[in-house]
Amino acid sequence: MATLRVLLPHLRRNLRPWAGYPALRSFASGANFEYIITEKKGQSSNVGLIRLNRPKALNALCNSLMMELNQALEAFEGDPAVGAIVLTGGEKAFAAGADIKEMQNHKFQDCYSRGFLSHWDRVTHVKKPVIAAVNGYALGGGCELAMMCDIIYAGEKAQFGQPEILIGTIPGAGGTQRLTRAVGKSLAMEMVLTGDRISAQEAKQAGLISKVFPVETVVEEAIKCAEKIANNSKIVVAMAKESVNAAFEMTLTEGNKLEKKLFYSTFATDDRKEGMTAFMEKRKANFKDQ
Repeated sequence: MATLRVLLPHLRRNLRPWAGYPALRSFASGANFEYIITEKKGQSSNVGLIRLNRPKALNALCNSLMMELNQALEAFEGDPAVGAIVLTGGEKAFAAGADIKEMQNHKFQDCYSRGFLSHWDRVTHVKKPVIAAVNGYALGGGCELAMMCDIIYAGEKAQFGQPEILIGTIPGAGGTQRLTRAVGKSLAMEMVLTGDRISAQEAKQAGLISKVFPVETVVEEAIKCAEKIANNSKIVVAMAKESVNAAFEMTLTEGNKLEKKLFYSTFATDDRKEGMTAFMEKRKANFKDQ
């Protein structure tokens, strides 16, 4: 065990999700980054806010930005005070896509052997709920990143799309899969094959997003939602998230079995007891995340 503790920092430093790029590293919340801004929000500072901050490139998702995003997600995941995370960009763009200049000269052999984009889905492994607050363009990788989140709120001028076909390729970070599950085959096929965008209102109607707000309030509304979530039991919230996500991976029978097991598991927590006791006593529950 002592040997493992000695080796673990070394292993982390040498983690290479995409050869030639820097490895993940630990950091404190609020650390200075080049491409993102992080801070805590909410009355109890229990919401982690990550803002993509590459405005001159419309928040194009270069590898360095994605590495910083992964570090921020890792830090908020490990922060016991944080119960939910909000991911946003700027008013003009959530993220206008992947960085084309960065990938233009990649070859098949390099992409395949090095697992290009394999570290992009870190957000999907976070146990704490992640809410995307989208303004402006959410295109290509930006749309895929939003869809990796658990809830999507959009400003009324937001636009969603998978325009990869227009530059001679296809979505590579889950666009064909998550979009189809969210909006159905016909609309997903149309968007992927034509590169056409849909508005926030159309995205809401299709089931891609939860709510539409004025541009200037969408981030604030996402933080309010995150606060509501963060005030619940973190361990039970994680179970609920796991159960909902399983609906996309399992048959109905398998999903119901998992739901039952997770439901039963809540009865092993102090928070379940506290929640039901508080209900019977007509008071607000005081969850301890245990």
